[in-house]
Amino acid sequence: MSLIVPERNQFQHIICLVNTNVDGKNKITTALTSVKAVGCCFSSIACKKANVDLNKRAGELSNKELECIVTILQNPAQYKIPNWFLNRQKDIVNGKNSQAISNVLDTKLHDDLECLRKIHAHHGLCHYWGLYVHGQHTKTTGCCGRTVDVSKKK
Repeated sequence: MSLIVPERNQFQHIICLVNTNVDGKNKITTALTSVKAVGCCFSSIACKKANVDLNKRAGELSNKELECIVTILQNPAQYKIPNWFLNRQKDIVNGKNSQAISNVLDTKLHDDLECLRKIHAHHGLCHYWGLYVHGQHTKTTGCCGRTVDVSKKK
C-alpha cells in the first residue's frame, strides 16, 4: 500500500495514493478518478463506504480517511460492494471476482493477452501481430495502409 501523507492539519496539494499522484485541490470523488481503473461511480461508493464527506477536497483528508479509502479500493468485496461493479469478474486463473487498480491492472491485461496468444485465439494473435482486433476496415486506414486516390474524369 503506497500512502505518503506528512502532517495532519496541513492541506496537501499532491497526494500519493496507490502509486498515483492525486491532485489535492479537486473534490475527493474527482481526485480518485486519476487512479487507473477507478471511475467516478466507484470513487463515490468508496467514499460513502469510508464515511468521507463527498464535498471535501482531497488535500483536506486525514491519514485515517485516506487509509480507509485505499483499503476499500483494494478490497471492495470486504465492504459489500457488489460483484457486478468490479472489473475482474471470474478471473481466468483463480475464478474469483476482484478489482484490479493501478499497475496491477496493466499486469493482468498483459497476462490475459499472453494467455490468449498461447492458446492461439484470434483475439490474442491479432494483438501480438499488431493488427486491428475488433473488425475494423484495414484497406485504407492505419499507420501503414494504402491510400486510395480518386481519379478525375477526362
